Amino acid sequence: MSTHPPLLDVQGVSYALAGKTLLAPVSLTLNAGDFLLLTGPSGCGKSTLLKIIASLLDPSHGSVVFKGQPVSELRPETYRQQVSWCCQTPALFGRTVWDNLALPWEIRHKKAEREKLQRWLQRVNLPADMLDKEIETLSGGEKQRVGLLRNLQFLPDVLLLDEVTSALDEENKQAVNGLINELMAEKGMATVWISHDSTEIHRAQRVLTLSPPLAGRRDEPA
Repeated sequence: MSTHPPLLDVQGVSYALAGKTLLAPVSLTLNAGDFLLLTGPSGCGKSTLLKIIASLLDPSHGSVVFKGQPVSELRPETYRQQVSWCCQTPALFGRTVWDNLALPWEIRHKKAEREKLQRWLQRVNLPADMLDKEIETLSGGEKQRVGLLRNLQFLPDVLLLDEVTSALDEENKQAVNGLINELMAEKGMATVWISHDSTEIHRAQRVLTLSPPLAGRRDEPA
């Protein structure tokens, strides 16, 4: 049995705002290569939980521990490079797709390679010449894939996905699913994915079903 602590350990995390409970207490653990899918009705706190894990919100109660260290004691910018959050409607920066995919390289003082970025685009069914396309002209599904690829330029230990295939057709969902599967298998990346898609639910190792606050929740095998 491994003596190493879990990659991610969430214990009794809840969240309330203005006296209203938005997330009932949740506990979960995550190890390298795990795939946990979050599901449940609107208003049960799925997105809130991911934002807490991503250190974008502070929990009202409970703790989040990463590799044995409380997240509250870690530098946010360092932690967020290792636990990366990608939302349903990503905020794209600059003017072009290149600006977004090159950004993770620039903040690490590295030079992005055009051919490498083109290969990433093709892995999610986007044309290589899209690098120079202006972000204002992108469809919702194209924005979702560009936002995801921006998070994957430097692979995190934990990838948090919030409905990132909601604007995609079945073919492009399969491309994204295949890419995430490959990265989990090859690199040991763990994934927590919010989805209502039956195919994505079927692929998960575990499914955590959240219920509206006060109604509880259940964690079960996929």
